[in-house]
Amino acid sequence: MILPGATVRVKNPADTYYRYEGLVQRVSDGKVAVLFEGGNWDKIITFRLPELEVVETTAKKKGK
Repeated sequence: MILPGATVRVKNPADTYYRYEGLVQRVSDGKVAVLFEGGNWDKIITFRLPELEVVETTAKKKGK
């Protein structure tokens, strides 16, 4: 499930932002506003739900 605050990746290969990862700002009517931050620019882009996938951001524990 995609909710505000989740990290998502664009999975539509035809999209300019393909494989970019961003932070979900809002979800409404099947559309998702995603904030991309990179270097010296920030941009909010709207996508349809099927164009995105959730990215697992949990930290892995180091083994000895």
